[in-house]
Amino acid sequence: MNFQLTEEQLAVKEAARDFAQTELLPGVIERDEKQVFPRELINKMGEMGFMGMMVDPKYNGGGMDTISYVLAMEEISKVDASASVMMSVNNSLVCWGLEKFGTEEQKQKYLTRLATGEVIGAFCLSEPEAGSDATSQHTTAEDLGDFYLLNGNKNWITNGKNAYVYIVMAQTDREKGHKGINTLIVEQDMEGFVVGKKEDKLGIRGSDTHQLNFNDVKVPKENRIGDDGFGFKFAMGTLDGGRIGIAAQALGIAAGALELAIQYSKERKTFGKPIHMHQGIGFKLAEMATKIEAARNMVYKAAWMKDQGMDFSQQAAMAKLYASDVAMEATVEAVQIHGGYGYVKEYHVERLMRDAKITQIYEGTSEIQKIVISRGLTRD
Repeated sequence: MNFQLTEEQLAVKEAARDFAQTELLPGVIERDEKQVFPRELINKMGEMGFMGMMVDPKYNGGGMDTISYVLAMEEISKVDASASVMMSVNNSLVCWGLEKFGTEEQKQKYLTRLATGEVIGAFCLSEPEAGSDATSQHTTAEDLGDFYLLNGNKNWITNGKNAYVYIVMAQTDREKGHKGINTLIVEQDMEGFVVGKKEDKLGIRGSDTHQLNFNDVKVPKENRIGDDGFGFKFAMGTLDGGRIGIAAQALGIAAGALELAIQYSKERKTFGKPIHMHQGIGFKLAEMATKIEAARNMVYKAAWMKDQGMDFSQQAAMAKLYASDVAMEATVEAVQIHGGYGYVKEYHVERLMRDAKITQIYEGTSEIQKIVISRGLTRD
C-alpha cells in the first residue's frame, strides 16, 4: 500500500492550508460570535475550485479525487469548521448526487453553477420527526402529472437560507414505505418555499442552519432525480460520501487543536521550562497525535476506497465514528493544556471544542454509524 501523496495532492493540501491561514483565520472569531455567513469567502473558495472538487471538468468542476478533497477539508477545518461544512455539503451531498444520478439537463442547469460556487446547495432529509429514522418522511410530494406538489417541513438544514439549489426528499406513496420516497430539486425562488427559523447553535455558528417550509410548492417532473421511488436509495448512497467529508472535518478540527496545543506548550513556561517538557503535558500531546494519526489513516482509506470504486460504506462509517470521537477528545485536551486561556475565545481552542461536537451528530449520529458498521460485519 502506497502512503505517498502525489504532487497534485500535495499542491491541493498546500493551497487549502494557505487559504485557511490567510483568508479564513483573520475573521473567524468574529464570524463565530456574530453568526456571520461568509458569502465573500465562499465565493473565493469557489474561485479556487473548493466547491466542486470532484466534479467532472465538463461541468466546471475540478475533476479531482476524493483524497484531494479530504486533504482540503482537513486543512480548512483546522481553522474554520463553518466554512468546511458548507464545502462538504456542496461537494459530497449536492454535487456528487447530482453528477451520479442526475439527468444531463439537470447537470447543465444546476451542477455547472454549483461546482464553481456561483450558487451553493443544501441537502434536505432531516425533519422534526425524521432524523436518524430517515424512512419516516412526513414531507409529501403529491404526483399531479406534470409536477409534484410539495408540502412539509425540513429541519437542521445547512446552507438553509443561503443556498439556491435544495435537494429535497419527500414521500410520494406512503404505502410503499421507503420505496415511495422521491428526491426533488427545489429552487429558492419557487412559490410556496419559505426559509424558516434560524437555529442558534453551540458550534459551527458561521454556517447558517434553518428550518425550511414547503407550502404547495410546484416542482416540475423534470426536477426529480432518478426513477420514481429512488429517493431513499439516493439519500443513503449520497450520505456514504458525505460521511467521508464530515470525517475529514472532524480530523481537521482535531489536528487544528493539536497544532495550537503544541504551539502554546512551547510558549508557556512553568517551573522554569516550557510546559511540553512536563510529562503530564507531553503525554497528552503524544496521545492526541497518535489518535489523530489513526483517524487520518481511516479517513484516507475510506477516500481511497471510494476512488477505487470499492464499497466504502462501512469504512466511511468507521472513519466518521472514530474521527468525531477523536475530535471531541483532542479539543477538550487542547483546552486543558491551555488552562484558563483555553476557556477564552482569543485562543481559538474553545471554538474548536464547540465545533467538534456536531461531528458526532450530523450526517448520521455515532449510534447510526455503529448500526451501519455492525450490519456490515454480519451481512452474509
